[in-house]
Amino acid sequence: MAIAELRVPDIGDFKDVPVIEVLVKPGDRIARDASVIVLESEKASMEVPATAAGVVKEVRVKAGDRISEGSVVLTFESEEAAAAAPAPAPAPAPAAPAAPAAAAVAAPVAAAPVTAAPSDAPLHASPAIRRFSRELGVDLHAVRGSGPNGRITREDVQGHVKAALAGGAGAGGSLVAGLPPWPTPNFASFGEIERVDLPRIKRLSGPNLHRNWVQIPHITNYDEADVTELEAFRERINAEQSKRGGAKLTMLTFLMKACVAALQHFPEFNSSLVGDGLVLKRYYNIGFAADTPGGLVVPVLKGAEKLGLIEIAARSAELAAKARDGKLPLADMQGGSFTISSIGSIGGTQFTQIVNAPEVAILGATRAAMKPLWDGSAFVPRLIQPISVSYDHRVIDGAGAARFLRFVAELLGDFKRIAL
Repeated sequence: MAIAELRVPDIGDFKDVPVIEVLVKPGDRIARDASVIVLESEKASMEVPATAAGVVKEVRVKAGDRISEGSVVLTFESEEAAAAAPAPAPAPAPAAPAAPAAAAVAAPVAAAPVTAAPSDAPLHASPAIRRFSRELGVDLHAVRGSGPNGRITREDVQGHVKAALAGGAGAGGSLVAGLPPWPTPNFASFGEIERVDLPRIKRLSGPNLHRNWVQIPHITNYDEADVTELEAFRERINAEQSKRGGAKLTMLTFLMKACVAALQHFPEFNSSLVGDGLVLKRYYNIGFAADTPGGLVVPVLKGAEKLGLIEIAARSAELAAKARDGKLPLADMQGGSFTISSIGSIGGTQFTQIVNAPEVAILGATRAAMKPLWDGSAFVPRLIQPISVSYDHRVIDGAGAARFLRFVAELLGDFKRIAL
């Protein structure tokens, strides 16, 4: 049997991703596609699988290390002839030293002063770090630099944000310049309390949600769609699908199809704001919010414009199942151009969604309900689907959002229009 290396596969644009769990040890027998380590990105956790069956010889990472695409995770004796490879070249330095470095960063962040340094004090930070801090709304004068000569690193800014989310901007300061410190009363003085850890996904997504809410001027428009005929059609198709064991259509399926048509008609909703211009995307990758035991995850359905309703239903159900099981690859959470958040299976009548940057809009849908509508001579019961769209007001104005929602509502009300 040949000695082979298992390296970190393509994980998108992520670098220096922390290892949160090592699932194997030297001597363990592993099967092809068996998980060997778990990585934690800013969006979710991801398991790295074995590329071939064999026996682990050496594990080159440990929990806390930071690794990137191509990093060697372990070496193993491959039991598959196809996986045999010539003796590897001298291996790159193990990722282990990253752990002490991370620890060295943590200490200065925790020691950040309660009050910010004078605004005219010199700042040692690169243009990239200054841009990164602006994206997060962080005042660099409140961040203690851990680099040479007090230079502020990306880890310093991230540590400042994490400390702020944990208890109010580090040691009691403010996360955003000009705001008072977050109140931290002694809750136990008012009654019995219990402290629990915030779920991992919420810890990871929190800074991004905060950045999006602070930096994007959000506006939300609301409308309603008459889906009486659409629901009857959905039930007929699902009855046929049940007989053949096919995928079931949900309202999300129709929302995705309708949104693709609307995005093609209103291209600014399928764009990103870059500097003083817009990047208009000619692809339609639809993200959708999936409720999982660990928190909200947004899988991305790629190339939705090329798929039929049954294909959309099957593919989105597959992505949602992977998300619930914690096995959704990072590649399936990247590249979205528009997002849908549907909570109709749970309830609600209206809600405001946070735009998922760098996208500029997000559609929301709640539970459909029967309502009496006047048909010109009498009130008749109709199934009404509430929909909404939150958008970046720098890119989209209220009139454009109203037209977008009306277009979606009319498609849902008469789905034959989708063929026009």
